[in-house]
Amino acid sequence: MAWRSHGETNLEMLDNLRKNELIKSDRVYEVVDRSFAMRKVDRAHFAPYSPYRDAPQSIGHGVTISAPHMHANAAQALEQHLQPGMSALDVGSGSGYLLAVFAHMVQPEGKVVGIEYIPELVEKSKDNLRKDPTHAEMLKDGRIMVIGGDGSLGWPDGAPYDAIHVGAAAPRMPAHLIDQLRPGTGKMFIPIGQDEQAIWEVTKDADGTVHKTKMYDVRYVPLHMQPEN
Repeated sequence: MAWRSHGETNLEMLDNLRKNELIKSDRVYEVVDRSFAMRKVDRAHFAPYSPYRDAPQSIGHGVTISAPHMHANAAQALEQHLQPGMSALDVGSGSGYLLAVFAHMVQPEGKVVGIEYIPELVEKSKDNLRKDPTHAEMLKDGRIMVIGGDGSLGWPDGAPYDAIHVGAAAPRMPAHLIDQLRPGTGKMFIPIGQDEQAIWEVTKDADGTVHKTKMYDVRYVPLHMQPEN
C-alpha cells in the first residue's frame, strides 16, 4: 500500500503511512503521535522534489532518499534500540533525514552519527539539517555528527552502537558493522544483495552471539564497500 501513502503535507503523508499499517508498532505510533519524532522532521528539507510522495527520490550523485514507508519500517524495526540516551549509526546517511528522526528518538543525551561516502552529500546533509533550528543546534553540539568515509567500515570512534541503519544495499554482510554493534542491545537494519536484495536484521547478544534474520525483498542503490582481501 506504499503508493497509497502519498500526502500533500508532511503530516498527511505520516497519517497515511499509519492508516495503511506501514507504521504498526505501538512505540512508533507514539513516536509519530506523541513524541513527534517524525513530525518534527519535515521531509521537504531533505527531498528536493515532491517530498511527501511515498517513493524514493533522487538527491543527486546516483543516490536516492528512500521512500517514506521504508524510513517508517526502519524506525519501527529499530525502535527498541533508539531509546533515550542510546547511540545510533546511519551508514550511507545521504540527505540526513533519518539522522534527524533518530536524533529525536534518542533524546535526551543520545547521539547519532551519519557516515557518507560522497563528500558533496556530507555537506549537503549538513545544509539540510541546518534548515531547522533544532537540528542545527543538534549538529552544533554534537548530538548529530556527519562524517565522510566508507560506511561499510563504520565509525569505530563512536562504537559500540545500539542501532545501526544502512541506507544502501551491501553486496555482503559488513563484518565491521557487526563488530560495532553493542553486545546485549545492538541491532542492525541492512539491505543485502546485488541483483536480488533483501532487508536483514542483525542482533548481538550480551555474550557476543550474532543472529541474522532475512526479512523481505527490497530495491536499494548499492553501498560502496572496499573489496575483500
